[in-house]
Amino acid sequence: MKSLFRLLLGDRGERTAVSYLKRQGMRILERGYRNGYGEVDIIALDGRQIVFVEVKTRTSLEKGQPFEAVDRRKQQTLTQIALSWLKQNHRLEHSARFDVVSIVWPPGSREPEITHFRNAFEAVSDRRMFG
Repeated sequence: MKSLFRLLLGDRGERTAVSYLKRQGMRILERGYRNGYGEVDIIALDGRQIVFVEVKTRTSLEKGQPFEAVDRRKQQTLTQIALSWLKQNHRLEHSARFDVVSIVWPPGSREPEITHFRNAFEAVSDRRMFG
């Protein structure tokens, strides 16, 4: 039951993030993109820049801020996913960045608290990026 609640909260957070990003002028290219490295929540276009967005949603700050869950390991995974997507879509020449949308949505609250970290981290890899 707890994992179903987590899935529903995560989906609600992603839908909220999509609406928020559209209001910021971004065009959503993909949601829930998966490849052999994992999944990125949202891929968007901000002007001419490709944006890989990780969304983290929590109901409280009991376990810390949602964005704190995007640790170095998650950053490495997102970097690999992004590089693979850029190669697959012939967009290696495009500028890209990683954003994090952190959402706190307490139970019973109609509106969440949304914090958007643009360019939240640089590409991270402990492997060769090209090869």
